[in-house]
Amino acid sequence: MDEEGEHMMLGNTPYVVSRAKARRQKLADRARLRQLINQSVDQLTVAVGDIGYRTEIDLYAGKLSGGDLVEAALTHNLEGELTEMVNMANKTIRPLIEIYTSRFEYQNAKAVFRAIHNEVSVDEVGNSILPETNDVNTPWLKVVESCDDMKSAAALMRRKSFGAALAKVPENGTLADYEDALDRHYYAASQRALIQSKGAPARFLSRLFAAEIDHKNIVNILEANAVGIDNERLVSLLIPGGRLVPKRAFSTIATGGKEAMLDLLRAGDQFDNAAFEAVLEEAETSRSLDPVVTWMKAREYAMMQRMSYLHPVSALPIIHYIAMKVQEVMDLRLIVRGRLAGLPAEVLEAHVL
Repeated sequence: MDEEGEHMMLGNTPYVVSRAKARRQKLADRARLRQLINQSVDQLTVAVGDIGYRTEIDLYAGKLSGGDLVEAALTHNLEGELTEMVNMANKTIRPLIEIYTSRFEYQNAKAVFRAIHNEVSVDEVGNSILPETNDVNTPWLKVVESCDDMKSAAALMRRKSFGAALAKVPENGTLADYEDALDRHYYAASQRALIQSKGAPARFLSRLFAAEIDHKNIVNILEANAVGIDNERLVSLLIPGGRLVPKRAFSTIATGGKEAMLDLLRAGDQFDNAAFEAVLEEAETSRSLDPVVTWMKAREYAMMQRMSYLHPVSALPIIHYIAMKVQEVMDLRLIVRGRLAGLPAEVLEAHVL
């Protein structure tokens, strides 16, 4: 197809959806990821290039090597893919895709706050987390370079959609406070936008976001129980908008904490409680919430799979592809970092979806 013909097709929802589905089918499956887990970092660089990141590997090869090279290539590729998928979409499906992909700007803001909190140099950030070769990252890197504390970084983000939410964080706010403010603003703004959107795809996406909120709240409750945060303080960490743990149940959580949450989940019929309690037992044995987080991610992706199947010509299959593309990048990043840190293969395998 010539360039003019492809441009005309980009206004066609079935064509754009078919492109997204084709790309999703090319993503690395579990078998391929398992092969990568057992390779050295140098072998990984070649293998990641072969999966579909060769252009970006070559782009950074003159400047970086090893894990930094792979990480920069992965991030650069993902940023380009997100932009391309949004630009492909027509006015019918673009609003829902933009609601979903706007979360990545919030994630960039989190990356900036973490870098400042952990005193990571702008060069290090520009070599991996927010590659400087990609112009879209220039404003973020300027914030890292010019700010010594998170409050001043928040001030530089005042023109962002979430700027007012960051400005409300107290003078002595922690990294968790800033991340919490970003999460709250994203989900509140997204749910407002979805209410204004019409049709079944918007309703399905709203349910997915409610599940994400529930999952975050459940993990927060489990973490609070593990480290001894009192229940009243815990409730201030919970995000409204979930369905399994709705806002009206927050007062119950304030009184009963983890046990109140488990009772709430057992009483509902929208949750596989037996599977959850099995994975919770695994988490308690391993003294890590990783099994719970992995199980919840799988639950979210199963919801996406279902909504894409029920609405095959809509924004939903494209959002499903974007989510799985992000997961591929996260898995590859985890494998590279894990190999560099000398983690055993079985530990990495347990974390790869």
